Amino acid sequence: MLSVAILAAGKGTRMESSLPKVLHKISGKSLLQRVIDSCVELKPDKIFVITGHKSKEVQKSIPNDKKIHVVVQEPQAGTGHAIQVLCKEVKKHEGKLLVLNGDVPLIRPSTLERLLYLHETKNADVSLITTKKTNPHGYGRVFLKGDFIERIVEEKDCNDLERENLLINAGIYCFNWGNLSEIINTLQSDNNQKEIYLTDTISLLKNSLSLEVEDNEELQGINNRIQLSECEECFQNSIKEKHMLNGVTFINKASCSISEEAEIGKDVVIEANTHIRGNTKINSHCIIGPNTFIENSNVGLNCEILNSTVYDSQIMDYIKIGPYSHIRPNSKISSHCKIGNFVEIKNSKLEDESKVNHLSYIGDSIIGRSTNIGAGTITANFDGQKKHQTKIGRNSSIGANTVFVAPINLGESVTTGAGSVITKDSKDNSLAISRTKQVNIENWKKGNPDLVN
Repeated sequence: MLSVAILAAGKGTRMESSLPKVLHKISGKSLLQRVIDSCVELKPDKIFVITGHKSKEVQKSIPNDKKIHVVVQEPQAGTGHAIQVLCKEVKKHEGKLLVLNGDVPLIRPSTLERLLYLHETKNADVSLITTKKTNPHGYGRVFLKGDFIERIVEEKDCNDLERENLLINAGIYCFNWGNLSEIINTLQSDNNQKEIYLTDTISLLKNSLSLEVEDNEELQGINNRIQLSECEECFQNSIKEKHMLNGVTFINKASCSISEEAEIGKDVVIEANTHIRGNTKINSHCIIGPNTFIENSNVGLNCEILNSTVYDSQIMDYIKIGPYSHIRPNSKISSHCKIGNFVEIKNSKLEDESKVNHLSYIGDSIIGRSTNIGAGTITANFDGQKKHQTKIGRNSSIGANTVFVAPINLGESVTTGAGSVITKDSKDNSLAISRTKQVNIENWKKGNPDLVN
C-alpha cells in the first residue's frame, strides 16, 4: 500500500505575496498541482495534502478526486509536526508513506519510482533523495556512515564544519509508515527554529538510506520569486528542447513560452516573443510570430500568424493572419483566408478564400466563400440587450466603412456601397447602398451658422 503526504502548509513569507506559496504557478499550473500530478503517476492508494496557511484557498485549488484528502495543520510548527498531525488524523498506518514538499514542482515520477524501488528492495525504514550542490546554502546537510544515513542537520543548526558538507537533503522521503508512527510523537522542537523537524526521525530509525540524484534541477525548491523564475526557465527549456528535437525551429527561444500540452508539427518556425498556451495544436510548415499569442486553438498547415492574438479558435490551412489581428473565442477561419491589419474576429465563421484585410470588426457572423470585406467594415451585433447574427453570402464585395446593423442576411454576390449603413436584408446579385445626399456649401466659414440656413 502506498500513501503520499504533500506538505503545503507554509506561509511562504519570502514570496512577498498574499497568495499561498504552493498556489504560485509554473507554466499555468500551481506548484502544488504539479507535485500532485507527479504523484498520480505512481498510482498511490491515497494522497494527503497537509495545509495550514490560507487552508481554504489551497483546498479550493485541489482537484475533486476521491483519493485526495486534505489535512489541516494548526499551528504550523514544522515538517515533523505536520506528519504528527497526519498520523493522528489517519487511524491505519500501513505500507509506505511518501512525503514530498508542495514547493518542489519539477520532481519527476521516474525519480520517485527509483526511490520507492530502493526502499522496497532494501527493506528500509526510511529512504530519502539527496544531491550534491556546489552552493548548499539553505539546505539541510546529510551525513552518511557507510551506506546508511547517520543524521541530517538543518542549515540554521549547522556549525562551520558541518556547512562544508555538500550533500543536501531534498526533502523527499519514503517511510515504512508503521515504524514511523511508533517514533513520530517523540520528536521535540529543541532547535534554533523551535520547530519539530521531520529530519530528526533519521537518527531514530534503524535503516535509513540515501538515493543520490545527480540532476538536481528537478529538486529545486521554491522560496522566493527568483527561484520561481529559475524553475520556470528550467521547465520551459525542457519543453522547447523536446520540440526542437522533433523538428521545430525557435528563432529566439529565450523570449518564447510553450505550454506542456501544446503540440507543434515539423518545420514550424517560432519567431521571437511568441507564446503558445493551453491545448494548442500547430500543424506543420507554419510561421508563428514574432509577437504572437495563441491559446487553446488549432492552427492548420502552412499558416502564417504575425503580431497577432488567437484564443479558442480554429485556423484551417494556408491562412495568413496579421499583423495586429485579434481572433477571439469560437471563431473558425477556413482555408486560404486572409485576416489583415487591425482586424477583430469574434464568434464567427469565415468560409474558404474570404478576406478581411483592414481595420474591421466581424462579430457573431457567417461570411461566405470568396467574399471580400472592405476596410473599416463593422458588424453592429449588439442592440444593448442581445447579440445578433450577420450572414453574408459567397462571392460578395463589401464596400469600405460598411456598417451592418444585425440581425441581417445578405445573399450571394451582393455588393454594398462604401460608407453604407445596411439595415435590411438583400437578395442574391444585388447592390445595397444607403447614404445621405452630399451637400456642398460654397463660401463656408467656420462659426457662421447663417450660411447653413
